Amino acid sequence: MNSYIPSSPAFNLKKIVVACIIILCSGNVFGQTDTTHKIDRKWWKEAVVYQIYPRSFKDNNGDGIGDLKGIISKLDYIKSLGVDVVWLNPIYSSPNDDNGYDVSDYRNIMSDFGTIEDFNVMLKGLHYRGIKLVMDLVVNHSSDEHEWFKQSRSSRTNPYREYYHWLNAENGKPPYRYSLFDINHDAWRYDSLTNAYYLHYFSRKQPDLNWENPKVRQEVFNIMKFWADKGIDGFRMDAFQYAAKDTTFPAFPKGFEKNFNQYYGMVTGLHGYLQQINKEVLSKYNVMSVAEGAGNTYEDAHNMVDADRHELNMAYAFDGVSIAKSSGYNLLEFKRVFSKWDSVFADKGWLSIFLANHDQARLVSRYGNDSPEFREVSSKMLSTFLMTMRGTPYYYNGDELGMSNPGFTKIEDYRDVSLLNEYHHQLNIGGSIPDFLKEAKFSSRDNSRTPFQWDSSVNAGFTTGTPWIKVNDNYKTINVAAEEKDKNSCLNYFRKLTKLRKENLVLVYGKYTLLDKDNPKVYAYTRELDGKKLLIVLNFTSTVAEVKTGYDLSTAKLVLSNYEGSISDKSKLLPYQAVVYQIQ
Repeated sequence: MNSYIPSSPAFNLKKIVVACIIILCSGNVFGQTDTTHKIDRKWWKEAVVYQIYPRSFKDNNGDGIGDLKGIISKLDYIKSLGVDVVWLNPIYSSPNDDNGYDVSDYRNIMSDFGTIEDFNVMLKGLHYRGIKLVMDLVVNHSSDEHEWFKQSRSSRTNPYREYYHWLNAENGKPPYRYSLFDINHDAWRYDSLTNAYYLHYFSRKQPDLNWENPKVRQEVFNIMKFWADKGIDGFRMDAFQYAAKDTTFPAFPKGFEKNFNQYYGMVTGLHGYLQQINKEVLSKYNVMSVAEGAGNTYEDAHNMVDADRHELNMAYAFDGVSIAKSSGYNLLEFKRVFSKWDSVFADKGWLSIFLANHDQARLVSRYGNDSPEFREVSSKMLSTFLMTMRGTPYYYNGDELGMSNPGFTKIEDYRDVSLLNEYHHQLNIGGSIPDFLKEAKFSSRDNSRTPFQWDSSVNAGFTTGTPWIKVNDNYKTINVAAEEKDKNSCLNYFRKLTKLRKENLVLVYGKYTLLDKDNPKVYAYTRELDGKKLLIVLNFTSTVAEVKTGYDLSTAKLVLSNYEGSISDKSKLLPYQAVVYQIQ
């Protein structure tokens, strides 16, 4: 291991000093000259994160389920996108009640996906290509098939009993808690074996872990160290804002479930848990960390991500992705939300920027226009927004192709446990099934989970078998193979955007200023750093829109547009047009 190290300490010291002088003089730690002392440069701030849903990405063995070898076979494609980080949805051992978010063994790989050896090959292949790996850490709850829970429910005196939240039935039914995924939305599940109830905020097969128990916390620290020692580069903390509970379980006001985050999220004790995670694990590795959810207030978010708090690097703020409804959305509200979050974090802390993931429907179907006429151009416009805002962009696999919702109309088409349980709940209470299916067609999580569209062959080149969920019917025209050949495709436009962001630190750290605030059609803003200013103008509608930025665009340099050719009239934007200018 050490045969290449010179034996002379003086020689080593001399080399170190020279290297330090070179670095200090050049300021070129990240490959670009940093001409300001005002920004705190971190690799995870400058990264573009590409989320892969492994079950739907690429199937290698023909069983209809995506797997690690499938991902390995597409590493060069991932590299070609210009992304820096892959965030992988859970691949741990799981009975798969909630597509892997019910973990039965945190140190092993689900057999559907392959083996730990496959994981090692994938990680090595990513790192060889300069791509980092972030893994989902699902520790608000485990699977009810985890050995901890099996032991926990075996008797009231079992040492693992305190790993979960149990309340004995002889004391009566505990105060109502809302379950997001349960058929009856009741988060207390009766277990006759010990005549007690256990808590589950999600599916009944996802019992919540008891974070008040220091043994649980130590178990999680050890799990994180296991993967960090393997060389992964970060953790995405699934549902972690719910991990702390008031274990006196007081009664909540009637109807609290309409705003359950206020009662479930950021309960006293959570920050202490995060600080312990940071001290025991995160501070000892060069890893990034992100929380799903940013709490209930801006103060909550700051308390999670500000560097002097020693908790996490960044968090998701769900306000932005909550705007889109089947009835449409208001661009003024969209601008207000993103501008407010930017202003609150302008001087301190860091956030993510995203509009889609495995829990949301397709980007272009929710925020753009997935009609044949406007799908491509509106998809490119939305990608431009994501890649030109401050914050670390998270981009969901398939959106670079402009993949759209599949348009499922039958309950048999769906696989999502939350949707299927809600369907049965609606049946039980006499709800309108046609209305339910209409809403699911727009907003279901399964909309984003259909197989990745690689080519025009059977099953979009995803599998040689029967896919676990139906492939979108439009795969013959929307796929990687077709878009590789088209220099103006969504795919190649996305590559231009990642290149643009990498080459312009102003798009990472630059000051954000909203322009033409009250324009109901156009989102316009500048990004400015060290004397360089970029102007971004985005038309969010299917009609021509006027541009009123206050800048003389006649001298502005065109950097990028999602339409071909030059722009003859800079005072107007074509439908869903996105333009990036450099202001002279």
